[in-house]
Amino acid sequence: MEINNKKTINGWCMYDWANSVYSLVITSAIFPVYYESATANADAGDKVDFFGIQVVNSVLYSYSLSFSFLFVALILPLLSGIADYSGQKKLFMKVFAYTGAAACMGLYFFEGINTIEIGIICSVLASIGYSASLVFYDAFLPEITTTDRFDKVSAKGYSLGYIGSVILLVINLAMIMNYELFGFASQGQASRFSFLMVGLWWIGFSQITFSRLKDNVFNRKVEGNVLTEGYKELKKVWMSLKEMRVMKLFLLAFFFYNMGVQTIMYLATLFGSKELKLEGSQLILTILIIQLVAIGGAYFFAFVSAKRGNKFSLQVMVLIWVAICFGAYFVYDQYAFYALAFIVGLVMGGIQSLSRATFAKLIPESSIDHASYFSFYDVTYNISIVLGTFSYGLIEQITGSMRNSTLALMLFFIVGFGFLILSKIPLKTGFRKKAVA
Repeated sequence: MEINNKKTINGWCMYDWANSVYSLVITSAIFPVYYESATANADAGDKVDFFGIQVVNSVLYSYSLSFSFLFVALILPLLSGIADYSGQKKLFMKVFAYTGAAACMGLYFFEGINTIEIGIICSVLASIGYSASLVFYDAFLPEITTTDRFDKVSAKGYSLGYIGSVILLVINLAMIMNYELFGFASQGQASRFSFLMVGLWWIGFSQITFSRLKDNVFNRKVEGNVLTEGYKELKKVWMSLKEMRVMKLFLLAFFFYNMGVQTIMYLATLFGSKELKLEGSQLILTILIIQLVAIGGAYFFAFVSAKRGNKFSLQVMVLIWVAICFGAYFVYDQYAFYALAFIVGLVMGGIQSLSRATFAKLIPESSIDHASYFSFYDVTYNISIVLGTFSYGLIEQITGSMRNSTLALMLFFIVGFGFLILSKIPLKTGFRKKAVA
């Protein structure tokens, strides 16, 4: 595959455009609002019956997310080893992308509290498809561009994702707010149709990526049992990773601060709905603020990284996240919530794109096992979400307030900041050779 080819890079970035509609519409905006509305039960204290088990609706949602990411964390390392051994990263990426998209379309049949099982199962499958496909997607980054462009290319991918997802969200909002004009019987039906559109968008635009990325660029030949050889490939990467102190410390830092970042992204709308009693339109406005500001944030911190280094940029953003968590505890009105959303957007895009680019730089240049290396990055990513969303739900269940959960997230960021200090990531942008020592 030709390195630094503009068409290939744009094709790779288009997968962010394709899948980010799931992250925005399903994860952050319309589905959480629809879920809260569809499962609200004042007479039962917002408890729902899930396969005969009585549980608070928001707690069930938190636990279901935790399960999906735990499942991905368990299966991905071996699958990535097989993908590296066989040279079939794109095939695995397709399988999970199509699974996630189909599950999004399945959410159309989640009509309310009586079909809660359909809603949770499809949301879990969509989450699995989304997060698993990203492992193989991220692994293409070191194969399409040189180290000095990792930060900008990663930022471009995230920015395209924010732009594309906002476009579909605006279409969905117009459809929901004017449901009669579009021929729907209710806002709920229009909301469910938006889930169908997410799946179609995801499948459709991902074809650009699949058509431009080449599979098996290192001409790997399959010999013997792919399961056994895939395990050996993974073991080889694990043994090399044990000797790479900088990468290990970065993964620890990423583990803790990502617990906070992703939990806030997944559960912010539920916080606004339950703690501040914000209406759906107000929550959607919050999400739009975050997405639009995140576009500039991703590029801004890529620029800061070019001037002061990845480590400095990450440390600044983590400290801002600490302030966000502290501030959230004292937010009691919609305008303060909007102001906090602006700050979240500023650092959300930057910390995600720069974390991906930083890890890519830490992979040895001589390695061709990119999916296996990124599997450890994404296992760290997924387990951090498991613990983050689970602890958030558990603290809410014990204390009866989401505000107490935000203080726990602040501690995660502080620990992550400490490991960033210890990681000793070289300051210069082109540090890939030095960082593996």
